[in-house]
Amino acid sequence: MFLPFDSTMIYLLPAIIFALYAQNKVKTTFSKYLRVPTRKGYSGYDVARAILDQNGLRDVPVEMAQGYLTDHYDPRRRILRLSREVYNGSSIASVSVAAHEVGHALQHAGGYVPLTLRNVIFPIASFGSRMAWFFVIGGLLLIPELLDIGILLYTAAVLFQVVTLPVEFNASSRALNLLETNGFISSEEYRPSQKVLKAAALTYVAAMATALAQLVRLIALRNRRR
Repeated sequence: MFLPFDSTMIYLLPAIIFALYAQNKVKTTFSKYLRVPTRKGYSGYDVARAILDQNGLRDVPVEMAQGYLTDHYDPRRRILRLSREVYNGSSIASVSVAAHEVGHALQHAGGYVPLTLRNVIFPIASFGSRMAWFFVIGGLLLIPELLDIGILLYTAAVLFQVVTLPVEFNASSRALNLLETNGFISSEEYRPSQKVLKAAALTYVAAMATALAQLVRLIALRNRRR
């Protein structure tokens, strides 16, 4: 949520520009390599199913999800969901994204600490991101002290974004290793696959940067009212 424009927007504008760049980067990179087939011809589903089975996760289903770039692993239901392009596609983008999401399933199965921490923080962060703005607006319009509560609640959402980074970077690192060691991509396809995963990771960096910038802005607003 963005508050009305004022001088504190200077803290937020660079992060917004970076976020727009990151969104464009992931879309253009994904679209580019979605048109480049791998030499081996494995589909995203084939890659996901094979890696899950190799790691004793035969009970984790791989389902098709609706929408564009909606790929994700659901740790609560232990289900891997891949968008249609990734599920059916045999492109570099398809197998890269599929392997990345499998990386999350492996993290979950292995008790990867940052993922466990993120799952614990998630309900608190979700509540905080929703409720923070009621206190922020109340603090700006009514009682200044309410801003402190809003900032505290929003900090939980920022912490979630910070913890998300190592989770995503680790999943991408696992994905590249799994794709290469299992022969799903050739050595020449390693760099293109890396580009797809780096572009995707950039969106998480942008989300964290935006959240941090918004937090700094809220603190500036609070200090200005005192």
